Parts: sequence; structure tokens; C-alpha cells
Amino acid sequence: MTSGYKDQSLKVFTLNSNRKLAEEIANHIGTTLGECTVAAFSDGEIQINIEESIRGCDVYVVQSTSSPVNQHIMELLIMIDACKRASARSINIVMPYYGYARQDRKARSREPITAKLLANLLETAGADRVITLDLHAPQIQGFFDMPIDHLQGVPILSDYFEKKNFEDIIVVSPDHGGVTRARKMADRLKAPIGIIDKRRPRPNVAEVMNIVGNIEGKTAILIDDIIDTAGTITLAANALIENGATEVYACCTHPVLSGPAIERIENSKIKELVITNSIPLETDKYIDKITQLSVAPLIGEAIIRVHEMKSVSILFD
Repeated sequence: MTSGYKDQSLKVFTLNSNRKLAEEIANHIGTTLGECTVAAFSDGEIQINIEESIRGCDVYVVQSTSSPVNQHIMELLIMIDACKRASARSINIVMPYYGYARQDRKARSREPITAKLLANLLETAGADRVITLDLHAPQIQGFFDMPIDHLQGVPILSDYFEKKNFEDIIVVSPDHGGVTRARKMADRLKAPIGIIDKRRPRPNVAEVMNIVGNIEGKTAILIDDIIDTAGTITLAANALIENGATEVYACCTHPVLSGPAIERIENSKIKELVITNSIPLETDKYIDKITQLSVAPLIGEAIIRVHEMKSVSILFD
């Protein structure tokens, strides 16, 4: 651990979603995780006890709302209530992965906007601030009536690829929605961008149409925010190879990797998949093709800057 953080009023707690990341974050700050127990009654009800005084403290609760999503959301809401009733000065939610972010608008009649509902739940429970990473749609920030620090994963992923010293690269967005993200990485790597024009007949089913940009003889880097079933990214990788790319690398911030994802990645033309630890990777999902980078230094630095009332935007550069 680094030398102890000077201000004892900063407390970092974790729930069950990503303890390893929370320990790394606390380590970066120079503190230890606060004592709390998360247990369940026999009927499944969640019981949380904070085992130390947090009166007048600034509390940071680390919890990704990854699978099992609803369990982790409920843990978080109960923890917020516990902190509020224990007289914490401020309750700051550190949510590296914001679940339900893909339900951010009404795409069809009579659909809910669940990303907004989750924001409402966090506010009603008593949260004062959210620190998050690569929201699926940046406008989700507007669903909150409290400060939200929206950190970026692109610099971490870009730095990794920069060290590989590729000769002739192109950064490719697997769909139109990710063009801004691809542009940010392309600017950092001083590379052109490509776009895969696809249509999706139904949820979790992707169909590649055509490729915009010159990929002939280039090393392609596919970038996305979330890889879930890996249908989009693997189809994109195979299409790039078929259209003349020499190698395909892929990267994302949030490795949801559900269902057939690992098998698809293993059997695809992707040479290496670079992910972050915003969501913990289960043991059976570790394959040679996957490289995991840590977001703990970024989030730890953001917590210190928020606590010391310094600018957080410097971390975006």
C-alpha cells in the first residue's frame, strides 16, 4: 500500500460486485477499505451492516451494477440508506459500470427508460454524487440532478496500443453509435478511422453490411464501450479480415461477456481482446486472447481530486 492518505474523513467501502477493483482503488488512494458486511437472510433479503463510525465522513461506495445486476443495484440502494442513517457527510457512488445504460431512450412504443429510473432510485435513496466510467450514452449524465464525474476509458486503452508500435493502423467503430469513441482513440494514436455499417434485425443479433474507410493491408483496432454477447465485435472482426485487414485487435471498457461471448471470441479473427476491470472477469472467462487493464489508478485519482475539491477534467487528457 502507498503511504497512508492524510485525511481520515475519506472512507472507501465496497459491496459484492467488484471487491478486487475496490481494493486496488483503496490501495492507490493510500487507505484501506471500510469495514462492512453484506449478508443475505434465508429468503434472499439483503442485510448490510457498517462496522465502523462514518459520522461526518465523505463515503465512497464502489459497486459496478454488473451481473447479477438487480442484486447489485439493491445492495447499493440499501448501502446508501445505511450511510445516510449513519450520518455520513456525503455519499459518493463509484460505479465503474452503469447497468441498464442501454435502456436510455424509447426506441419503440411503450418502452421504459430504465437508465433514468436507476438515476432516480440512486437520488431518492440519498446519493450525493456519482463517479462512473464510459456511460453507454454520454447524455445519461443529464438523467441526474447531482454532480456526475464521467471518466473515460479511451486513454487507458490507447496507451496500451501505443506501446505496441504498430506500423499501419486504422481504428474502427463497429457501428455508427461508437464513432465519437473511435475518433478519440484515432486522434490519440494518430490514425485514420473506419466505420462498420450494420443493421440489427433484433436485440443481440448483429448483421454486418459494409465497411466505410480504407482497411486494405492495415492493422485494425475495433473499439466499443461494452462487449456483451460479442456478436457485433466478432462479425466486425471477421468482416475486416475478409476485406483486406492484416490483423484485428479489439478493445472495450466493459467486458459484460455473457452467453456465447467467450466461445465467439475464441473462434473469431480477433488476435487480442483488451478490456478493463470495470467488471470482474470470472475464472472460466480467462482465455489467452484476453488482456485486462486496471482502471483503479484512474478512479482512485478521481476520488482524491473530488475529495480535495480539485479539477477532475485533467484526467480526461
